[in-house]
Amino acid sequence: MKHIWLFVAIISVFYSLPAAACDSSEYRQFDFWLGDWEVRTKDGKLAGHNKITKHLGECTLFEDYDTPSGFTGTSFNIYDKTSEQWHQTWVDNTGLLLQLQGGLVTLDDGVNAMVMWGKGRSQQGQLITHRITWTPQQDKTVTQHWQMSPDQGMNWQTLFFGIYSKKSEE
Repeated sequence: MKHIWLFVAIISVFYSLPAAACDSSEYRQFDFWLGDWEVRTKDGKLAGHNKITKHLGECTLFEDYDTPSGFTGTSFNIYDKTSEQWHQTWVDNTGLLLQLQGGLVTLDDGVNAMVMWGKGRSQQGQLITHRITWTPQQDKTVTQHWQMSPDQGMNWQTLFFGIYSKKSEE
């Protein structure tokens, strides 16, 4: 019986704690990515569909991506105020786990973009660095440029370049 009361006391304290305050401006830095998107390659071919929504008291961005070929992936994105960085955890139906961190940066042209990077391995087992840049454009699209480097950032190769256009409101 003591254990039940202890459990009730712990739950009472847990539920009386205030919710996480995710209303500072840092938590809004990636809001330009929110929406229901059609993703196309540079040559205009449909790459997939991506829906980005807020969850957990508007503290996280949740990504749900799928392609016509059946590829699917999901990511969780959050600003960590203790490290002052954004984090993304991506998983997909090929078994890929990608963990990235980074933040909002100002590019050479003065545009703010979200840039995250992380370590991984190629299919051959080689250590590589991933870098993904999401850039809002003046025409309300967002570009996503996923690159990899086999030599710690000296040279970069594009793995994916997508142009996100919001689906029309119906």
